[in-house]
Amino acid sequence: MSESASAPDRRTFLASLGGGAAGFAPAEQQADRPSGEPTVGVGLIGCGARGNALANAVTQLAQAGEAARMVAVCDIYQPRLERAAARFSATAYRDARELIRDPRVKAVIIATPDRLHAPQAIEAVRAGKDVYCEKPLTHWAQFDLLKQLRDEVRRSKAVFQMGTQWCSDPIWQRAAAEIRRGVIGKVVHVQTGYFRQGDAGERGMPIDDPQATPGAGLDWEAFQADAPRRPFSVSRFFQWRLYADYSGGPVTDLYPHPLARVLKALGAPLPRRVAAVGGRFRFDGDRDVPDTFDLLIEYPQGFTLAVLGTIVNGTPIETVIRGSEGTMRLIETAGLAVEPAHGVQRPRVQIASARNYEQDHLRNFLQCVRTRGTPYADIELGYATQLPLIMAMQSHLEGKVAFYDAEQERIRLG
Repeated sequence: MSESASAPDRRTFLASLGGGAAGFAPAEQQADRPSGEPTVGVGLIGCGARGNALANAVTQLAQAGEAARMVAVCDIYQPRLERAAARFSATAYRDARELIRDPRVKAVIIATPDRLHAPQAIEAVRAGKDVYCEKPLTHWAQFDLLKQLRDEVRRSKAVFQMGTQWCSDPIWQRAAAEIRRGVIGKVVHVQTGYFRQGDAGERGMPIDDPQATPGAGLDWEAFQADAPRRPFSVSRFFQWRLYADYSGGPVTDLYPHPLARVLKALGAPLPRRVAAVGGRFRFDGDRDVPDTFDLLIEYPQGFTLAVLGTIVNGTPIETVIRGSEGTMRLIETAGLAVEPAHGVQRPRVQIASARNYEQDHLRNFLQCVRTRGTPYADIELGYATQLPLIMAMQSHLEGKVAFYDAEQERIRLG
């Protein structure tokens, strides 16, 4: 497989991110908070379930005193757009570019389907906006766009937060410090995973209107972005995570969470090679993304990282970082335990966990927008997370090992 799937010309794609203006006026906005801090105007692109959850978290933070407010929302499906505009008292746009041009919008939340993430984020950072982008950063066939997004963020010095909220648990900053300090010696083996019972995250995506059709209130062309062109389908539009044209299934939708947090602890290394296996072993129907997926990553620093998972059975595995002199083990209800290896004279360490991920991750982003600091899941961690997932999907589809050439920044299959 080549680095990017066959698609319409990318310049055309980047220039066509939406439809026209929404055509109805904003509701009354929240007043600026008298905190002395500048209020960050936030715009949301993508008003589905995830987008609404993030906008709601921003609103709750504002009510608790955070100097931020929702000022604009955008969606290519009119009923969703109207509901979000009313709910958050925000200006409505059907065209993402118009929201990005709104001078009140200082920070953009992107919660659209996978193929739109990178183009919209690139458009935003070029316009001088800071970006909170849901995972995955790109579709699995958009490696070139992943590199372009990283380069644009670096060049613009925009604040960029990947929506892997588990990274906001402070245990991962502490884990990184302990690993650098050598408490477990040389890291040699890492395991993590994501296990869930049921395909509610995909087939369970709600269909707003079974009779919906493309037109002025549903922009099917904008939805497809650079995907292979398909006839309109209600399921494809509302339940897009079932289809490889728009999603990778669990490997790109769920695995960024466990992978990003261990890569944060390990210093965001880049892989040497990735091998993956999986398939549709339980759930089928119209679905063409895997329900079970395992990948093994080798790093040039001399360790391997296994990410395992299925949505057929929710029994988890431990997240473990094994070193030559000790083991770092995640205890989901308590935090991290650092255990010395047999024969190593060192006390056992327990690192407590804080678990208000959603608001903490957005609060961290908003604070970095004001201070120009580096957020918990920045573009470098985002690139290090998305790259092996892209390689894994390509490995799975082609039945080959994926290799990464760090000097040339190329993926090859062999």
